[in-house]
Amino acid sequence: MEDSTPVSGSFDKSRVMNVRPLRCLVPIFGSASAPNFPSFPNPQGGAPFVCVSPSGPFPPGAASFYPFFATPEPQRPPVPNRNAPISNAVPITSFRTPQTQYAGDENGETGSSRRVTRSRALSRHQSGDVQDDGQYSSSFSMHDSDDTGKAGRSKSSSRSQRRTRARQDINIASTEIDIDSVIENLLASSNIAAFDMIRRAEADKESVGCLLMIYDFIRRKINQIEESKDAVPGVTRRPDLRAGAILMNKGIRTNIKKRVGAVPGVEVGDCFFFRMELCLIGLHAPCMAGIDYMGLKVSQSEEPLAVSIVSSGGYEDDNMEDGGVLIYSGQGGNHFRKDKEVMDQKLERGNLALEKSLHRGNEIRVIRGFKDFANPTGKVYVYDGLYKIQESWVDKGKSGRNVFKYKLVRLPGQPEAFLTWKLIQQWKDGVNSRVGVILPDLTSGAESAPVSLVNDVDDEKGPAYFTYFPGLKNEKPVDPIEPCTGCNCVGGCLPGSNCSCIKKNEGYLPYNANSVLVNQKSLLYECGPSCQCPSNCRNRISQSGLRVRLEVFKTKDRGWGLRSWDPLRAGAFICEYAGEVIASDKLEELGSENEDDYIFDATRTYPLFELPGDSNEAPKIPHPLIISAKNAGNVGRFMNHSCSPNVSWQPILRENKNESDLHVTFHAVRHIPPMTELTYDYGAVPPEKADQRKKKCLCGSVKCKGYFY
Repeated sequence: MEDSTPVSGSFDKSRVMNVRPLRCLVPIFGSASAPNFPSFPNPQGGAPFVCVSPSGPFPPGAASFYPFFATPEPQRPPVPNRNAPISNAVPITSFRTPQTQYAGDENGETGSSRRVTRSRALSRHQSGDVQDDGQYSSSFSMHDSDDTGKAGRSKSSSRSQRRTRARQDINIASTEIDIDSVIENLLASSNIAAFDMIRRAEADKESVGCLLMIYDFIRRKINQIEESKDAVPGVTRRPDLRAGAILMNKGIRTNIKKRVGAVPGVEVGDCFFFRMELCLIGLHAPCMAGIDYMGLKVSQSEEPLAVSIVSSGGYEDDNMEDGGVLIYSGQGGNHFRKDKEVMDQKLERGNLALEKSLHRGNEIRVIRGFKDFANPTGKVYVYDGLYKIQESWVDKGKSGRNVFKYKLVRLPGQPEAFLTWKLIQQWKDGVNSRVGVILPDLTSGAESAPVSLVNDVDDEKGPAYFTYFPGLKNEKPVDPIEPCTGCNCVGGCLPGSNCSCIKKNEGYLPYNANSVLVNQKSLLYECGPSCQCPSNCRNRISQSGLRVRLEVFKTKDRGWGLRSWDPLRAGAFICEYAGEVIASDKLEELGSENEDDYIFDATRTYPLFELPGDSNEAPKIPHPLIISAKNAGNVGRFMNHSCSPNVSWQPILRENKNESDLHVTFHAVRHIPPMTELTYDYGAVPPEKADQRKKKCLCGSVKCKGYFY
């Protein structure tokens, strides 16, 4: 078996550093309190001798221990001995001890993916740089059935009951929260059929997207909970690693088998904000190393073959200038370390795999890393497609030691990815001008960031005239439904504080430190005019204007649309739907089809995204809200309909004792690459009005209904 104990001589003794103390001293043998476990007969009448498999099940209070704490997976190859000869090396795809494979901050990796060696990661773990509270050693099963909200509970339990339990568990005081239990219940509250769709060797775009949405939600929820707790000195919180460990241990991943070439369900240009995402979808298995390789059977032996690389620009000679050519530096030799002696790189492991791929001419996936504009310490990764190694050589690095170099050339006929990112940066820096620009800023300075008006399709000079207005015009304000006094957080609302606005949001700040919405709610409360917190408070994200660089552009067949120059994280705030608030009885009097194109009706029925922890309920707005953006509005008026949208809307009530201050904001449903059109579902009208408002849909989605309202 692949997960059995390694044979003598093949076990890497350095891995003993991963051994962790037992969480409690409950005897597994000789326990009289475990009647449900198989045992040997005991003629003397003493306590029975309990035989327990190393992988469980265990009596109450006992837990598995290294190396048996991971859920067995038939596809998981043995962990290689890094000290063995390269011919015997097998790439790591196991995720038994993820806390020893990472370094960086909680929002993403810092620096090159090849910068942290295994020994360095182990030392970080021992020194407390990686949180060690047992979160990665927990073994989960989708078949557990008990009263703690496990995903495998009886099918007779309704989904609504499970969602209610999940929301109740989140409301526990932050000091008492067990994150693993909360996440278990959140997963139990979601559609289990979605996990079955994900767990397969051959994925598709839908299953990959679903997996990434689930991962990112869990990561954001863990981060939200940990922020509300007191910080532990010397411990760096890594919700990205913990979320990945939970899904890995549950087997919630896809494209498990390594392969050469394209990965099903992943498209050139897709972007990612965490290395763990690459691992979960099978794009690049190592969560630390920059070179991924697999074993290829050749006669009676096996040789390594490179399948993917991550180029983050961390090595001194990585060439990020030419979009079709990449000069890639090999791994090893401590060339990035100042505390260790620099040595010549060796032709082993990933370096040997790249050399073998040069001679075999196989395709290699290339993932390029960029600095995250929204998080200075983080990275954004973009899949740049398939390359082939053209040549290799040995060169002298700045240290004077030998470094392996590999020249990779991009295969023709693929969509542009890296070049698009590079071109956008040149637009921002003023090096190159955007082709087809009609207006450099159609907001005339009304927004904190300019919004370009672009047409590179035809000769139309712009949309019909309107007044750019970034907020709501409401001639007849509605009285507040409930008394509102606002919070007293003079310096800003903080996680875990006794803020009255935070209490209305189930005890948590709804946004994380990167201004990302943690999860959708039927109604979200922001600080407002009645609060004493400053304008940059974390609970006022939608009130600070645009945070990304947007452009209004002419589409080929759907009029004007909206897209972003910047990559958008899942949950990122995009804009508010601005305009004039109109009474519901005036909606029928508006008359023209043109008017309907600029109406947002919050009373419509909108599809909901099935994510764990989301309310999965229709928005509970305190009163009808209908906004017309025909005469006055912002960029939200240009967002087109799609039957498979990448944007969703969130009703927000700002604290205002004078009136009911209700707004509608848009947030990214998933990670959105730059220059991708932003769309949302316009929703459905009541059945009796459906025929008179039905319009032909041109979204082009595989799930297109053919019409919208």
